Amino acid sequence: MRLPLLCHAGLLGLSVLLLGGCQSTAQQLLAEGYPVVFVEGFEAGCQSGLQAAGGLQRFRKDVPRYLAVPEYAVGWDDAFRQCQAGREYEHRRALRGDDERDETWREHVDQAMGRALRRP
Repeated sequence: MRLPLLCHAGLLGLSVLLLGGCQSTAQQLLAEGYPVVFVEGFEAGCQSGLQAAGGLQRFRKDVPRYLAVPEYAVGWDDAFRQCQAGREYEHRRALRGDDERDETWREHVDQAMGRALRRP
């Protein structure tokens, strides 16, 4: 039973990220038929993943429950990886934008310097 749940969890994570909408992630997961304990693990794991990637969220993990309830553990692990990776991707993307702006600024400065040096 664990393998199919892991496969569904991966697909679930992708669909949750793409669908967004007005429903909360928990509502979306429950509407898709995921067990409440999986959803609770998913929410805690996502918050923890965001925190691990530098966010201000609080790290949440019910360790006794994680060790005793496989559905909670699968939800937590899946969400932790997805939310951490998503936040890190956003951060890298923002840095790339800064690099492009810096490069444009450097080109502008170099061209201005070239024009200034060519003047008699």
